[in-house]
Amino acid sequence: MHNHILIVEDEEKIASILKDYLEQNDYKTHWISNGSMVISYVKENQVDLILLDLMLPGLNGTEICKEIRKFSDLPIIMLTAKVDEIDRLIGLELGADDYICKPFSPREVVARVKSVLRRAHPTIQEQDIRLGPIHLNLDTRITQIKGKNLDLTPSEFGILATMAQHPNKVFSRNELLNKVLGNDFEGYDRTIDTHIKNLRKKITNAIPEQEIITSIYGVGYKLNITD
Repeated sequence: MHNHILIVEDEEKIASILKDYLEQNDYKTHWISNGSMVISYVKENQVDLILLDLMLPGLNGTEICKEIRKFSDLPIIMLTAKVDEIDRLIGLELGADDYICKPFSPREVVARVKSVLRRAHPTIQEQDIRLGPIHLNLDTRITQIKGKNLDLTPSEFGILATMAQHPNKVFSRNELLNKVLGNDFEGYDRTIDTHIKNLRKKITNAIPEQEIITSIYGVGYKLNITD
């Protein structure tokens, strides 16, 4: 067994199917059906990724995600029956790494779990990137600006690390989707916009005098910094 997946889902049938498929793929699982039990469990146990339903008794998925992001960058995949773009964006803005709309294929969920975990634990030869005030360690996944740690989600770190390895390159949304979220990601390109927005906000709080990520109209994004 490897990688502990926490399933937060109030529908027993869905949770049971997810457990079966994940365990068949050599993941350890734990199921919680009430949102009010999630925060304490995460704080007291080693969890590698959460599959988090939005509609839950107790705390809902949005509230849980917001609380977890106050103390952890643990990968979170939202499970939602809501299909409106605004609902997906809210989840991403709160720090979720991915979302899956119900009804879904259990095989798709396993593929997304693998993709998000790969982003959280990448295999990259060059382990240190230093650009101006920014220092990224690709092994420990620690980001520092002017020597102070910057708390990033796995997706935010992946975007920054990808762009930092090619600081003069303009990345299209689709290119960032493929490189950071994986070729098997079936979402939409606004996902990258939301992650970029969150990343910019965190960087700006640390160095307000410098615009690090520049939008190239009609193309995508570029890292506006050199070593």
